[in-house]
Amino acid sequence: MALPLGDRDRFAVEVGDEADQPLRRVDLWAAGHWLTRDDNMAFVEQFRRAVADTAGWVRSGQAEPLPFPGVSPAAAHRRLLDGIRDLDDDYPQFRPFDRWGPTTDNVLGFLFRDGDSLVLTFEFWREEHLRKHPEHAGTVLVAVLSVDEFAGILDQLVAVLGQGRNAEPPGAEWPRSGVGEVGGDGAGFAVQ
Repeated sequence: MALPLGDRDRFAVEVGDEADQPLRRVDLWAAGHWLTRDDNMAFVEQFRRAVADTAGWVRSGQAEPLPFPGVSPAAAHRRLLDGIRDLDDDYPQFRPFDRWGPTTDNVLGFLFRDGDSLVLTFEFWREEHLRKHPEHAGTVLVAVLSVDEFAGILDQLVAVLGQGRNAEPPGAEWPRSGVGEVGGDGAGFAVQ
């Protein structure tokens, strides 16, 4: 049976029972949508380290605010995508999920800080996925949750993935720079 962490309507992770294996089922949910429907088998050590790095990065306040004042999160997501020329190099300060490996390769995701809250945006992009799920074409999923809730889910995930592995807690620092702003709150989700 899968171990659920978080709330599927905002952000959640479900971890499969295959402990002590190099690959493990990890399902991610945001704004009520299953994100890992294309590939939910994570390389445990790499995924665990990347998730720990993201939790540390968020907790340290490095997540940046929405880059375009007065623009909705979905519109900011689209505007950032329109400005990307090199997906690997452009806007890394908003893309903590890009290091999570093949499990998240099927979605383009951004993360913005809004005071004590985080705004996560995701969009499915693979043609094969969009042919099977045409309702996802052009849809930006938006989830809002507190910094503590998001970092807590990630910390729990790191702990679960480390069980039975005799693994030390990942301690790598997030390699990116930038300082987030503080002020504001909110929780919920939207599809825009």
